[in-house]
Amino acid sequence: MFDAISGFVTGLFGPYGLLFVTGFLGVTMILIALAAILSPQRDPLDRIKALQTVAPGRTDGLRKSTGKDKLERFSHFLEPQNTEELSAVRLKLLQAGYQSKNAVRLYHFAQFALGMLGLLGGAILVMTRSSDEPMTTNSMLMWSLGPGVIGYMLPKYWVNRRQQARQQEITNGFPDSLDMMLVCVEAGQSLDQSILRVSKELRAAYPDLADEYELVAYETKAGKDKTQVLRDMAERCGVSDVSSFVTVLIQSQQFGTSIAEALRVYGSEMRDKRVMRAEEKANTLPTKMTLATMMLTVPPLLIILIGPSVYDIYVSFNGGGQ
Repeated sequence: MFDAISGFVTGLFGPYGLLFVTGFLGVTMILIALAAILSPQRDPLDRIKALQTVAPGRTDGLRKSTGKDKLERFSHFLEPQNTEELSAVRLKLLQAGYQSKNAVRLYHFAQFALGMLGLLGGAILVMTRSSDEPMTTNSMLMWSLGPGVIGYMLPKYWVNRRQQARQQEITNGFPDSLDMMLVCVEAGQSLDQSILRVSKELRAAYPDLADEYELVAYETKAGKDKTQVLRDMAERCGVSDVSSFVTVLIQSQQFGTSIAEALRVYGSEMRDKRVMRAEEKANTLPTKMTLATMMLTVPPLLIILIGPSVYDIYVSFNGGGQ
């Protein structure tokens, strides 16, 4: 069926008919998407609010748009309408270090923009290659749609790598931060002051972990519940060690036990755990090097040992044939 359609289009529009039809469909889809974006349906609640009269000197709500976010008008298109999906994307971006309120919109806009640019680049590439030599239908579709798919998946790949790097940095610097926090607490500072001091000292080595501690200190100063602040920190980090530490601090506050003792015990466990992780990586290193060693050592060794014999056999065979 696909070959029949391809033959019909080629016979109707010439050898580049399939490319023209694909480009026309792509431009039509882009125009439909832009029309849907630029003409959003108005919410009935907004129409009701517009009918209400507002007294002079008063505003329509507690928050007004400042007009600085150019993508705010496209939020219905660039943000998932499902609450669970929106929360999952927002949490993923938070764990990657993007904490702005419009991070979800920017993320989906990057996917949309890079996907469209990839499709445009793929169409130009197909036109350039097809002018030199004829291309099959599968090759044409692959070279035209492939860059678009790569451009669409590139922001997701970047966020995943950034999330993994950030979690690894937090995991590496967390035991040191506990030791510094223990020193501050034993010196007479409160837990809030210790967290703020640790955030300043860790800024050079572990900036992501320092940002988390600094945010915890500022939220506590603002009057937010300390238990909720610590839980939000564990959720933003996405590291099991931080989650366990938050549970220890919450239980220490609830039962009235010494925070310094809890920090000492948990810090010792984190140091042991870091040593065990290092030993685990060291033990897996010989296994990882086996394949590389075989690939780089065995072929040269075979050439050195068997090469002269093969050459002598080849020479004698040619001589005997003559």
